[in-house]
Amino acid sequence: QVQLVESGGGLVQPGGSLRLSCVASGSIFSINVMGWYRQAPGKERELVATITSAGSTNFADSVKGRFTISRDNAKNTVHLGLNSLKPEDTAVYYCNLRLTVAINYWGKGTLVTVSS
Repeated sequence: QVQLVESGGGLVQPGGSLRLSCVASGSIFSINVMGWYRQAPGKERELVATITSAGSTNFADSVKGRFTISRDNAKNTVHLGLNSLKPEDTAVYYCNLRLTVAINYWGKGTLVTVSS
């Protein structure tokens, strides 16, 4: 059984920064993709950023240049740095671990609210 536990969400003013973390535990293949998705009220869940176990990254156009993603393979941890936050970044952020095309795991989500 794989579990993902996110932390680091909260309330931040526009222009501020946050750092989200996700720790994966359980039976995890060494080669995998970890990432973050988000879902705003009334909208579908969307990709934010992913990072492979080799370190290749992918970002949504809406967060390029503002968000960073990193991982620690030894600790099965992935981090998302959120900078220059905008109100439209407000959403529940979900950690994702993809072991194969057919095997995905999700965290329960952490709320990020950007508001003055």
